[in-house]
Amino acid sequence: MKRHRIHFGDNLPILQKMKARSAALIYIDPPFNTGKAQTRTQLRTVRAADGDRTGFGGQRYATVKLGRRSFADHFDDFLAFLEPRLVEARRVLRDDGTLYVHLDYREVHATKLLLDDIFGPRCFLNEIIWAYDYGGRPKNKWPPKHDNILVYVKDPRRYTFNTDAIDRIPYMAPGLVGPEKAARGKLPTDTWWHTIVPTNSRERTGYPTQKPLGILRRIVLASSNPGDRVLDFFAGSGTTGAACLELGRRFTLIDDNPQALEVMARRFADCNEIEWIGWPVS
Repeated sequence: MKRHRIHFGDNLPILQKMKARSAALIYIDPPFNTGKAQTRTQLRTVRAADGDRTGFGGQRYATVKLGRRSFADHFDDFLAFLEPRLVEARRVLRDDGTLYVHLDYREVHATKLLLDDIFGPRCFLNEIIWAYDYGGRPKNKWPPKHDNILVYVKDPRRYTFNTDAIDRIPYMAPGLVGPEKAARGKLPTDTWWHTIVPTNSRERTGYPTQKPLGILRRIVLASSNPGDRVLDFFAGSGTTGAACLELGRRFTLIDDNPQALEVMARRFADCNEIEWIGWPVS
């Protein structure tokens, strides 16, 4: 049996068939219900005398569009869509497991109340703020430059949290803590400063809502152990799977967008330990 699984299809019936208490960690990044299509145009620049861009040393470059990827990000009732999936997530989660739900300011408040109903308020562990700085800055309000990640555990008396495995961040005043602590760095708080995936990064897949590998590495390291199964049922570009491959975890990914499966097929082309379910892979 292969270590990893990628499903193509509606995540609800797939979740309903999954074994109870089978995932040590669940991370999901559901659509944010922005009311518009999420689109990413993938570009490449090539040197050309009559190009539309000027680069280093005055060289001219032309922009070539490689393709566009998009999905509709609108639900008439977002919570009615999400609730049965979160109910199944709790069933599939191990008794010592952890759920991370990645949202933005539009839906986080209502989703937290929903998760309190499903898991119980005592199972709420953290609200992580992922802060970044890119894009436009509106002049009529404080520019929104963060996402919210709600963290719930199935049992607040026992869950995985690997403090020593988490990546460290620099002290702001290293001279005040001594050389040993300064060299080691400090644990991140519930506010994570991390760039988005840069446009010129090798990590970039071109998928509209791709999340940074560094964010998923931190989550997987903190809340699972080597050999554990990690589930992401809004898998998108497959970043959760990429983090699991690096860190020795097994993964199950689900998505119903053919463009997401195409991206994952390219991203995991060198891995022969994946069982593709409902998706033709040559």
